[in-house]
Amino acid sequence: MHSVILQGEFCPVRVGKILCLARNYVAHAKELGNEVPAEPVLFSKPASSIVGNMGSVVIPACSQDCHHEVELAVLIGAVGKNVTPCHAMELVRGYAVAIDMTLRDIQTQLKSKGYPWDLAKGFDTSCPLSEFVPTAAVSDPHKLKLGLEVNTVMRQSGNTECMVHRIPDIIAFISRVFTLEPGDIILTGTPAGVGPVVPGDHMRAWIENVGTLEVQVQ
Repeated sequence: MHSVILQGEFCPVRVGKILCLARNYVAHAKELGNEVPAEPVLFSKPASSIVGNMGSVVIPACSQDCHHEVELAVLIGAVGKNVTPCHAMELVRGYAVAIDMTLRDIQTQLKSKGYPWDLAKGFDTSCPLSEFVPTAAVSDPHKLKLGLEVNTVMRQSGNTECMVHRIPDIIAFISRVFTLEPGDIILTGTPAGVGPVVPGDHMRAWIENVGTLEVQVQ
């Protein structure tokens, strides 16, 4: 069982599904040579991929090209099915800083064969995650600066206002197919600047009004 902490609450929140968006920032899609999709492109990570603040990302031996992707994470706090965008934010319980770790070489191999990305995206420690802040701490989740440093060198710098698909639309889209439940987490995509890390690197990710997340690479 894996759980996350919501600031101000005593009991940890048990994690359910982790649903992630690909290509949700135009500049990031372009830097990887991908088209910007008309609808959200989804993939998932298991709850076992979570590692907390000051933890370690362990790169599997099968990969020689592991990349960082800083993202705003959304914690679901209520059941939702076929939710409309105008009611979608009622399901949101909190926000956190996440890093979507990706085995880029493995992902490229899988994509070339038309296979799913699970091995590249869902490995143990592939989802570093800070504790969550309640929704009241964030007046507008679509106007937040976010960034990531590797060994104190800035790699990613962006703003959530550049999302292609915004959170209400993301929640509405997902809920047409998956029933959203308390403890589910949505990763909303990453801005440009993704790049490789190697054992010994130190990553520091941050999102305005949400918090910081620091992890070591092994």
